[in-house]
Formats: sequence, structure tokens, C-alpha cells
Amino acid sequence: MRVMKKYNKFDVLIIGSGVAGLSLALRLDTRLKVALLSKTRLSEGSSLYAQGGIAAVLDQEDSFESHIQDTLNAGAGLCSDEVVRHVVEHGPAAIHWLIEQKVPFSFIDDDHPESGYHLTREGGHSHRRVIHAADATGYAVENTLEQQVKARDNIQLFENHIAIDLITGDKLGLQQDRCYGAYVLDRDHNHTEVFEAPAVVLSSGGASKVYLYTSNPDTSTGDGIAMAWRAGCRVANMEFNQFHPTCLYHPRAKSFLVTEALRGEGARLLLPDGSRFMQQFDERGELAPRDIVARAIDHEMKRLGADYVYLDISHKSVEFIKHHFPTIYAKCLEFDYDISQEPIPVVPAAHYTCGGVITDLSGKTDLQGLYATGETAFTGLHGANRMASNSLLECLVFSAAAADDINRTSSTTTPHPTLPAWDESRVTDSDEEVVVSHNWDELRRFMWDYVGIVRTNKRLQRAKRRVDLLLHEIDEYYGNFRITSDLIELRNLAMVADLIIRSAQARHESRGLHYTLDYPDTDVVGTPQNTVLKPAQRASSRR
Repeated sequence: MRVMKKYNKFDVLIIGSGVAGLSLALRLDTRLKVALLSKTRLSEGSSLYAQGGIAAVLDQEDSFESHIQDTLNAGAGLCSDEVVRHVVEHGPAAIHWLIEQKVPFSFIDDDHPESGYHLTREGGHSHRRVIHAADATGYAVENTLEQQVKARDNIQLFENHIAIDLITGDKLGLQQDRCYGAYVLDRDHNHTEVFEAPAVVLSSGGASKVYLYTSNPDTSTGDGIAMAWRAGCRVANMEFNQFHPTCLYHPRAKSFLVTEALRGEGARLLLPDGSRFMQQFDERGELAPRDIVARAIDHEMKRLGADYVYLDISHKSVEFIKHHFPTIYAKCLEFDYDISQEPIPVVPAAHYTCGGVITDLSGKTDLQGLYATGETAFTGLHGANRMASNSLLECLVFSAAAADDINRTSSTTTPHPTLPAWDESRVTDSDEEVVVSHNWDELRRFMWDYVGIVRTNKRLQRAKRRVDLLLHEIDEYYGNFRITSDLIELRNLAMVADLIIRSAQARHESRGLHYTLDYPDTDVVGTPQNTVLKPAQRASSRR
């Protein structure tokens, strides 16, 4: 049996280092001792790659009611009115907080800050309300907050640390079931540590890596959702997976995302013959919500047997393109595409997990002491389809709310039991790592083929049979061999895939991001319902 090397005690444990985790850490009282985990480098995650911006009512011609209505319309009847209003009304304050942190948002005229901040428009928005830092908003926000976090003495950073499972009262055989901390693998030293904290926050992002093609980095493996589910928390609306309509099609591009802001500034979607097609699917054309645009592209690709469609902004001036989209312009040049002179090939790719762990307005989950924020959480904001640039806004608003709740309740003393060490007494090192890589590839491929943009009952049944076999194999493997980061991620991905499939099977209609050929119409009878899954019983861990 290996000896546990560390037992870490903190007031708050934050699992995830994107905008949700970083902003929450910065809003906590400086008297609190905070641990911030990042499974790779601190800055690696989906937040870093967010190009478009953050939606908020910042213009006098705009209004809260307009932003609320746009969000409700995009959400296809499943948004919570209360949550949407709460987020929208707290939006301006969230942006002003970022400005106070010195995030370098773009001005109308960058040489004259008095010109005011430049606001762009994206699909589903009826006004220009997306504040941005050129076309690299996530990078600007992430790096700014990262520097602020590093300057805080009360925040301890743990890079290359991946959470394995939450430690709960149920697992410890206690009457009071709450979250006491987590088991965490130190990837640099290959040993497992205990992190104890009366407040644990899951800010580990979404699960788009469950699909073969995704705009997300390799870290998006649904860790927080899977851990919360195993700990006994409800999840909701896992069938609503957003596919970004426009990712660069190139064998070396690795699904490089081309921001929706291009279409907001007039870029056109074209078929291989150069003709436009979006008006046939929606009167808003290229500015229709993402689910409509993604399905339209998918339909045209399948109809024509095409590998991609084109996105064209070359009718704009070179100066305009270089000023507003410097990152995309430079990246496309790396692949020999000049967006100022020619259209570029694009395809949809898995982009955002609209469902997640159910929380209240303070980010609290079903389990006492456990919070969830950002893409890990289901707050009720996005409904059946997330509207462009509402995601970073959700991160900021709910992380602030969770921090306020933790600050308010941190003085309440909760007796903590001594948490047991991670038990490796009955496992050995694996000599069959190929099992992990094979299962990983199989999972992502059948999810893409059977649970993608367009679904059917038969496809979902096939996917369910396959995921059941994988879950059994992975559980057996997990019970016999020492864990690795790849095994942890595979276990989480398979769990999330099962939740997605079960949720999709439960929805007998097409709504928002969930489209099925067996139920192509939206159910108009009664009030639309969220798909809520509840664990039959809280999972007990063998270790």
C-alpha cells in the first residue's frame, strides 16, 4: 500500500481554473484559505479560447427587457424567467468588476478610450451588447484574472492536479451527508492527496470532449458533472449539447473555432457553389441562434455529400478584418487561408454543455457544502439553447453569488471527521493502457455518430447499449489498476455520455439543441419541462 504524502486543509476548495473558478477565488474574503486546482496549466481551459465576448446591457439604446427576451427566445421555452432576469440585471455590474480588474476590452477607437467600449452583435441578440477584447476575449479575461489570483496570498494554486472524487458523508458512513473535500491526483508526482474543505466548488467546465469533433480543449471531460452525479446530485438537460456552427475545417486546425462575431459583422455562409442558404432555414439568416445554424449546415453537408461549407467575410476591408479579428486572421494564415481575400471552409463541432449539475441562485447544489458554477452547472439560464456570449456572463454572475454565500456562511463551524487516505492496497499498475485509449476513441466516435446534431431512437438505443458495456469495462478496470489522469477522464466521459443519452431518450420532441427525426416537432401541449435525472442512490467508492 502506498503511503499518502499530503493531507491539505483549506476553507474553500475550487476545482477548475477558468473564468468561473478564478473570478470566484478573487471574490472570496481574503481571510479564507483557498485552494485552486487546475488539471493542467493554470490557463488551459475553454475560457482561454472564448473569442466572441460577454453579453451585457451597456448601451443606452439597449434594455434589460430586450436581453431577457432574446435569451428566452433562444432557450426555446426552457429558460427560468427568474434566473434569466437575475443574470441579465447583474450583467453590467459583472462587466464593471472586470474593468476594475484591468481587463483590456476593445474601444470603438482604440487610440481614443473616450470613444467608449466597442459592442458587437451575435446570433440571437437584437442589439449590440457583446463587449469584447478584439477576438480573444477569453484570453484577455483569463490572463488578467490569473495575474490577480497569483498576487493573492490567501490563494494557493495547484497546477497539474486532477480531482478524482468528492468525499462525502455518505461515503464515510456518516449520518450528515455533506461534502467534506476531494481526492486529488497530483499528476507531476503520481500520487493521490486528500483536500479537505467545508466549501467545495466545481468549476471544471463542460463535457464537449465526449464528442469526436469539438472546439474545446482536451480538458473538457465533464469531470465536475460526473463527480457530482456520483456524489448524489441531480443533473438536468444533458441532452442539450451546443454545436458551434463554424469551426475551421483543416486536418491540422484541430477544430479551431471561428467566432460568431464574424457573422455578427456581416460574414456570409455559402455552399460550395458560392450561393447563400441560411435564409431558407430562418429569416434571420446567418444571425439565427446557433442550433438553427448548426442544423442548417449539417443538413446541407449531408444533402450535398460535402465535407464543409464556406464562411466569407472578404467583402469587408482588410483594415476592418485585421482590426476586429486579428487572432482569426493570423490563425487562418497559418493554414494558408486569407480571410480578407477568400471564403474559408467551416464545419460544426461540439462546443458547449447547456445542462449540468442543478444549482440555486447562489450556486448551491443538492449536497451541503458543494457548489457548482460555469459550464459545470445547470442554473436555468440557457434552457434548450445557450445564446451567444451568455456563458461568460453566467460564470461571472454565479461565481459572485457563490462567493457571497461562502463569505456569509464561512464563520459557521462544521465539525469535520478525519478523512481517510486514498486506498491503493488492492490495485496494481496496469499493463493494458491500450484498453483506456481504445475505449476513449470508441466512446467519442459513437457519441458523434449516434448522439450528435441529428438523432433518432435507433441511434440512441445503439449508443446506450455501447455505453453500458463501456461503463462496465471501465468500472472493472478502475477497480483493479492504479489510476491515471487518462483513466479518470475516461471514467468521467463515459458517465457523462450515459447521462446525455438517457436525457435524449427521455425527450420525445425536438426542442432547441435536441433534434430527433422520430419526433421532429416541438411539443406544444402543456408547459415545457426540463429533463431532470436523479441518482437512484449515492455512489459509494471502493477507495
